[in-house]
This record gives sequence, C-alpha cells and structure tokens, in this order.
Amino acid sequence: MPDRDDILADRLNVEPTIFKGCSSSELGVVVVVAALIWLPVSLLLAGLMGAVTMGFGLAGVGVVGSVIVMASLLQRMKRGRPDGYYQQQISIWLSDHGLRRTRFIRRSGAWDIGRTHVATVPDRN
Repeated sequence: MPDRDDILADRLNVEPTIFKGCSSSELGVVVVVAALIWLPVSLLLAGLMGAVTMGFGLAGVGVVGSVIVMASLLQRMKRGRPDGYYQQQISIWLSDHGLRRTRFIRRSGAWDIGRTHVATVPDRN
C-alpha cells in the first residue's frame, strides 16, 4: 500500500495552476484583455478587406496566440518568486504611475510613535 503522505495537497492557499503556471483567474484576465484588443482590430482589418466574417477567425487566432505568449511571460515572471509577487509588483507600478492607489506602505524613513498634536485633558471639577 502506498504511503498516505504522497496524496496530500501541497499548496492549499493558492489557486491551482491550469496552463503554463497560470491559474484560471489569471488566464481569464489574459483572455478578456486579448479579446478586447484583437476583436476590434481584426474586425476593422477584415472589414477593410471586404470579409468581415474572416475577422472573427483572425481574432480567435490572435487571442489564442496572445494567451500562449502572455502565459509564457507570466510563467517566466513568476518563476522562483513567492505567491502573489507579480500582483504586488503590478500594484506598485500602477501606484508609481498614478493610475491606482496601492495598499502597501511605501514610505521610507524613520518612524516615530509620538503624538502629532497636544492632547488636552478635560477638567474633572
């Protein structure tokens, strides 16, 4: 009988990887962004050539190609890093460029535990 330790789940706190190290939510975001980019571009190009329905096929090929390329890039970016590393890096980058406020404390310097205002004590008479 095999040892029971080998069938236990290894990483319960993280979504399981589905394709090239990406979870289903990451792949969903990549597919949606790729479709939002490829569908209008391919329909416009196909419409200029007179074959609008060909644009849907071109969009499908573009989305699949983009998913493969982006999954490979995400896999390379995630390799050797802790879970959630790239989400934090993206959040910090968006904060640095003024596109979004970050949840992380980015202040550098000495910290003080003193009060900033003088506290008044109420009179007990």
